[in-house]
Amino acid sequence: MIFRVLKRYFPRTLYGRSVLILILPMIVIQLVVSVIFVQRHFQGVSEQLVLGSSGAIGFVQRSLNDAPDLAAGVNEIIEDLDDLRIVIADMNITEPQREFFDLTGLVINSELHRHLNGVIAVDFVSAPRMVLVAIETVHGPVTVMMPRGLFSARNPHQLLLWLVFFGVIMTMISFAFLRNQMRSITRLSYAAEAFGKGEIVKYTPAGAAEVRAAGTAFLSMRARIERQIEQRTMMLSGVSHDMRTPLTRLRLGLTMIEDEADVADLLRDTHDLEALLDGFLDFARDDAGDAWDDVVPHAMLSEAVDKATRIGGHVLISAASDATEIAVRMRAQAVRRAIDNLIGNALRYADSAMVSVSVSERAVVFSVEDDGPGIPPEAREDAMKPFQRLDAARNQNKGAGVGLGLAIAADVARRHGGALRLGVSQNLGGLRADLVIARHGGRDGNP
Repeated sequence: MIFRVLKRYFPRTLYGRSVLILILPMIVIQLVVSVIFVQRHFQGVSEQLVLGSSGAIGFVQRSLNDAPDLAAGVNEIIEDLDDLRIVIADMNITEPQREFFDLTGLVINSELHRHLNGVIAVDFVSAPRMVLVAIETVHGPVTVMMPRGLFSARNPHQLLLWLVFFGVIMTMISFAFLRNQMRSITRLSYAAEAFGKGEIVKYTPAGAAEVRAAGTAFLSMRARIERQIEQRTMMLSGVSHDMRTPLTRLRLGLTMIEDEADVADLLRDTHDLEALLDGFLDFARDDAGDAWDDVVPHAMLSEAVDKATRIGGHVLISAASDATEIAVRMRAQAVRRAIDNLIGNALRYADSAMVSVSVSERAVVFSVEDDGPGIPPEAREDAMKPFQRLDAARNQNKGAGVGLGLAIAADVARRHGGALRLGVSQNLGGLRADLVIARHGGRDGNP
């Protein structure tokens, strides 16, 4: 349970996790070393120094107690301890004073109270680089001022500063090496993502041995898929060419028969057969050769509506359409084919359709709505599969179909990093199909 909660706060990218793996141990090591060093070295050194200094302060306290008065005692002590630079003064120190970051001050204060009797308070703040110790004497409170160097090691922070400095330097060097290693993984990821959209990006395996092996495997896989697509396209093109020739002869022979009533059904069958062939070729066709262009989505949708209207369909452009001047980079021919299929499906199974387009920073959404029977929610996923005809849900009286219109549109959307969404039209009550085309800025098109 705790790992599931912590997982929400961990970086999601490989680079972020690698940085965390790099920084976290380094910070822990520095903290452990710092704590151990301060605890064992500086504390031990401070205890030894305080022991010597407390002896001097104890001598001062005893001398003042034995002197007839405070002035005579002070003069005698200064002559005897002149080398230790002890200054005696009454500064009325009653409360201990210490900066919050002065860790050795805690040790000094504790050791002075442990080794001396009559310590009133220890002041580390009032005089720079000095320690003021207020003690009780028979003549009243006396403050002994001694250099800080007599109580603790000088410049104890230098080790920590060097530790942090070199830690930062080594971390920056590690970041540079890590970024260089991650670059090869990023290039491999980009090449794989581009190939999934039908782009062929130049890629050369680089980086660590494992990354090179993955890159080589990706290139081999891409080459095999390209050969399979090419062979499939060539086979279907050959089949289409061989079948169109006898179909053309059959249509020509039927048109020469005088009795139109006898040949009307045969002509309709030949027309449906040609439509089936066109549908098969559109689905099997690889759009990798389609060029990426900057296209205005609203203009593209208007052309598709004009084409459908000329054929005889009743299509309206929604007044909610926006982005009439914004150009988006996409495979124009493939997207146009997908829109034509969506509008054709809407007109085949309904009396009228309405289309609209919206453009955001992340995606372009072409929406096609109709007043037909729609598709039940449980059948929408199957409707986007190839060769699926939902005869029970959609009216068949509007013409024959091969069941590839939605499959082609869904494939085009996936190649652009988007998706095809099916739902219920709020305006017409029938089916609503949203063709989502992702926008990737500079990553659209060939890099």
